[in-house]
Amino acid sequence: MLTNDKLQEKIKGLISGAVVSASDSYGLLDLEIDPAHLPALVKRLRDDADLKFDMLVDLVGADYVEYPQPKKARFGVIYNLKSLSKGHRVILRVYLPEEDPAVGSIHDLYKNANWLERETFDQYGVRFVGHPNPKRLLNHIEFVGHPLRKDYPITRQQWLSETDDLMDEMDVRLLEKGYPR
Repeated sequence: MLTNDKLQEKIKGLISGAVVSASDSYGLLDLEIDPAHLPALVKRLRDDADLKFDMLVDLVGADYVEYPQPKKARFGVIYNLKSLSKGHRVILRVYLPEEDPAVGSIHDLYKNANWLERETFDQYGVRFVGHPNPKRLLNHIEFVGHPLRKDYPITRQQWLSETDDLMDEMDVRLLEKGYPR
């Protein structure tokens, strides 16, 4: 297992300019990444023989508008990656502007990123460019707004006039696994 210093050195050398800053977060290497480089860097982290970040542990959004310490932008997306074979972990953060919070999708690199990105879009309004099916996951298709944004009114009520489900996606997945319709 690489130390955080060696890990940081190795990652910084993968793509010039991708790593904006580095810090220690409770013993984990925490890297701010330029959003323009995120998908390419994550692919290199997964495929590099010395790193082998083969697991996306989690992907979450954040709204920093009322955060006590000022951040570079209103929104953030935090990626937690782990190497099962090497035993190291890394946190990647991207900061995104309020006007158009968007970053490239990594759904093609990790299967679980598909729904994690959809959840982050649904709750925060962050777009994942290149995602194959960016429809809402937790909220109804008619839902207006993004409820985990700090400016979303918590007492707001919405009338939903039609049903919505995930069966269109589940049918495809079940057929792929050999289950009859």
